[in-house]
Amino acid sequence: MAFNKIWCTVALGLLLPFSYAHTDFFTSIGHMTDLINTEKDLVVSLKDYIKAEESKLEQIKKWAEKLDQLTDTATKDPEGFLGHPVNAFKLMKRLNTEWGELESLVLKDMSDGFISNMTIQRQFFPNDEDQTGAAKALLRLQDTYNLDTDTLSRGNLPGVKHKSFLTAEDCFELGKIAYTEADYYHTELWMEQALKQLDEGEVSSADKVYILDYLSYAVYQQGDLSKAMMLTKRLLELDPEHQRANGNMKYFEYIMAKEKEANKSSTGSEDQMEKETEVKKKDYLPERRKYEMLCRGEGLKMTPRRQKRLFCRYYDGNRNPRYILGPVKQEDEWDKPRIVRFLDIISDEEIETVKELAKPRLSRATVHDPETGKLTTAHYRVSKSAWLSGYESPVVSRINTRIQDLTGLDVSTAEELQVANYGVGGQYEPHFDFGRKDEPDAFKELGTGNRIATWLFYMSDVSAGGATVFPEVGASVWPKKGTAVFWYNLFPSGEGDYSTRHAACPVLVGNKWVSNKWLHERGQEFRRPCTLSELE
Repeated sequence: MAFNKIWCTVALGLLLPFSYAHTDFFTSIGHMTDLINTEKDLVVSLKDYIKAEESKLEQIKKWAEKLDQLTDTATKDPEGFLGHPVNAFKLMKRLNTEWGELESLVLKDMSDGFISNMTIQRQFFPNDEDQTGAAKALLRLQDTYNLDTDTLSRGNLPGVKHKSFLTAEDCFELGKIAYTEADYYHTELWMEQALKQLDEGEVSSADKVYILDYLSYAVYQQGDLSKAMMLTKRLLELDPEHQRANGNMKYFEYIMAKEKEANKSSTGSEDQMEKETEVKKKDYLPERRKYEMLCRGEGLKMTPRRQKRLFCRYYDGNRNPRYILGPVKQEDEWDKPRIVRFLDIISDEEIETVKELAKPRLSRATVHDPETGKLTTAHYRVSKSAWLSGYESPVVSRINTRIQDLTGLDVSTAEELQVANYGVGGQYEPHFDFGRKDEPDAFKELGTGNRIATWLFYMSDVSAGGATVFPEVGASVWPKKGTAVFWYNLFPSGEGDYSTRHAACPVLVGNKWVSNKWLHERGQEFRRPCTLSELE
């Protein structure tokens, strides 16, 4: 069994709140020779036991040495270390799978202190859902940022602090998770990567027979019959008695013969290409293409004429007394919709206070379900969030006042400050902040009208990815710690501005912290009065 490096604090159980632990731990019992066997058989069994224990201790020693090296690096910069999505995935995988394997290996023979500690810790370990979620995040990053499997496997990502790589076993695990989701496109990519690394001589517990079994089926599901046959033949060279492979080969040969008889080989190739394209382009809508291009820094560019209309300035909040002598720096990010960025608008000290207040409350972010009107989790919003009120901290109160002064809008009817942290592959796919006409009751329970505007603080720099993009107009706003962006979601008439549809791109490398304030219509009647024209 090949063990990977891992960052883990042994005393974690003392720091985490009590929760109900899983009790389904089992001890693996070795084969016992029958007591009526001869003494010689008993001695042979005993010698085998000693050899097995020596082998176990050698593996445990290697594990401990790797762990010692990793903790020196990881504990110095935990957020930076986990900012690498491969490190985050491998952490999920190791704590969910490999530590359990280590426990089974030593459960009978290590000290009671280790076993009891391991039992306490395990209740706080990631589960299958966590490991699957981290794997899906890697696949999402691969698609969004056009990363080939070899680049991602080798950990060659921009801006990484702690380079990490995926073993053949890790690649095999990613392929299996994609397979369980019937995602045969990614199954093929990652099984091929696992096979490639094994062919290059990597020592691994991953078995080529198992990999080829998954790979040939995934390829067949995508319509490439000839490649599926080639892979199955390779599998049979390794294991001639493989029952499923022999059955598949007979079936493939039968299908191939029928195609030749019907003289459909040429049209078959065209159908095969169409099937491949259909699988690879599944649910790949035009907005999705624009969204991913903007996340990569590609897509629509503003014309030079429009760019000349964008300025930077010192802004005093329309003669606000607090900012007349000390105006803030403001720059235009986009013209229609108008998006402005405030620079140096929140201090590092304020950021740390907000983060510390939010961390104990962070929970999976939710979205409004238009059918039920209730809050629910969704695969297209992957982050954790918390809400902070102005009365609980002078820092939050001061931030709220600052937003009111610089926007000219009343924050007394605004929602609480929402703090969000995006983890591995964290994202929020294209959405509107305001309620549309088909959602008349979106904010009815608040009694403050629709969301008139959005204020968004960036509370961390992001090494790669994590942009806020507006697919309808082609705008990309990149995170910069200490800044904030602001835009109106509604026209002065109260109609929604559909060009404000936006998204938070997946975080490729790094750790993204933001906080936002949604301001509502009530209280703004004299601060932003409606016009005589419904079109404005």
